[in-house]
Formats: sequence, C-alpha cells, structure tokens
Amino acid sequence: MPVVLRAKCIVVGDAAVGKSAVCQVFHSDSSHFPKTYTMTCGVELLVKTVNIPDSKDSVEVCMYDSAGKEIFSELVQKFWDHPSMVIVVYDVTNETSFSSCQKWLERVRCQKPELQPVGVLLANKIDLDQRRVISPKAGKELADSNGLEYFECSAKEMENVDSAFYYLANEYYKLYQETVNQMQSLG
Repeated sequence: MPVVLRAKCIVVGDAAVGKSAVCQVFHSDSSHFPKTYTMTCGVELLVKTVNIPDSKDSVEVCMYDSAGKEIFSELVQKFWDHPSMVIVVYDVTNETSFSSCQKWLERVRCQKPELQPVGVLLANKIDLDQRRVISPKAGKELADSNGLEYFECSAKEMENVDSAFYYLANEYYKLYQETVNQMQSLG
C-alpha cells in the first residue's frame, strides 16, 4: 500500500527575494510565473505532492510561504510550529538578503530546537548575472556551515526551481524510512 507523507516546508527570506515566485513556479510545475507582485502579508499555503522515485510512495509538501518584512515576523512565526523542512531564499543581487539568511534560519530552528528540519539554501534570480553580487562559492560556504544543501535557481526563467523541493522531499522520505527500519528492528 502506498505511503503518503505530509511535510511542513517553511519558506523564508527577506522581502522581494522571490519566495512566492519560487513556490508558485514549483506548485504549477513550472508553467506559471507570477507577473504581478503582491507582497505577502502573513503566510500563504501551497501544497504539492512529490512522487518518490523507485517507490509508490509520495510526500505532500505543504509550503508555508512566509512574509519577509520584519513587521510581520512575529505573526508568521506562529505558523512555523513543527517544521519538517526549511528553504531559506536569498537574491543573488542583494547583499542584505544574503546576510539575513542566518537570522531566518535561526528563527525557524528555534521553533523546535531538538529537531532540526532538513534544509536548503536557495539562491534566486540567477538570471540577473550582470548584477550578481553573491558568488556561488559564498552561497555554498554559508549552506555548508549551517548543514544545508545549496541550490541556485531563477523563478522568473523557471530554471532549477524544482530541484530544491525534490531534494527536500526525498531527504524527508529517507528519514521516514530510517525511522520505520529502526522501529522494525526493535520489534
């Protein structure tokens, strides 16, 4: 019988880094990039099922697209209890958004310090290469120092957006499998 796991994915980062665009592009199977910009004022929830390769199982990824404005930070954190996974997004053309990644990650991790969610650092807007100020090397170093996987994407060009989500779903599934195996070995 196929297993369907539900995973809470917290998507965080400064305002205007493209969190909503990333979530909407993934949700629409790269068929929709939001051309009009509406600032998220709380948390928007999108859900997409990811099939796990070589199995009949799937992970239902519940994306909690969180507002990036500091004024909403206390409100959005109320939605973050028991996260399964986290995506920290920054804009490769914006040094401040990169510097804020540590703060966002700490806010999510303090929700349940004893359980660290599987995580990704996602560099967005790589289509703006002429304006890029954060190198892939700097992004990778930040990800490595925080136990995250590093991915780059362009939501606007719908390029490589899915990779981060598929990675997280597969890692979450692996953790589930390890838990099942441990429980079976006890019995």
